[in-house]
Amino acid sequence: MVLRTLLDNMLRRQPASAARARERLQIVLAYDRSNLDPELLNQIRREIFEVVARYIEVNPDEGDVSLETEDNVTVLVANLPIRRMVPAISAAQIHN
Repeated sequence: MVLRTLLDNMLRRQPASAARARERLQIVLAYDRSNLDPELLNQIRREIFEVVARYIEVNPDEGDVSLETEDNVTVLVANLPIRRMVPAISAAQIHN
């Protein structure tokens, strides 16, 4: 019984590792295909955080901005965990 449990656990981990490796490869390929300079991506990341921080409290150390490719389409993905919502701001306040 213990041996079977051990084998089941070992066999279940392999697909997870393969999926992670595939995801990493897709990220590398997305960066390569986009010809986007890493420093430019960092600047985009900083600016996205600055804009979002005007409306929502976020921690830049917890968020991530990355390129992802699926079906030959590359997209910029911002994953920003929200710490707290900032009180409602009217459109007039934003433009002033």
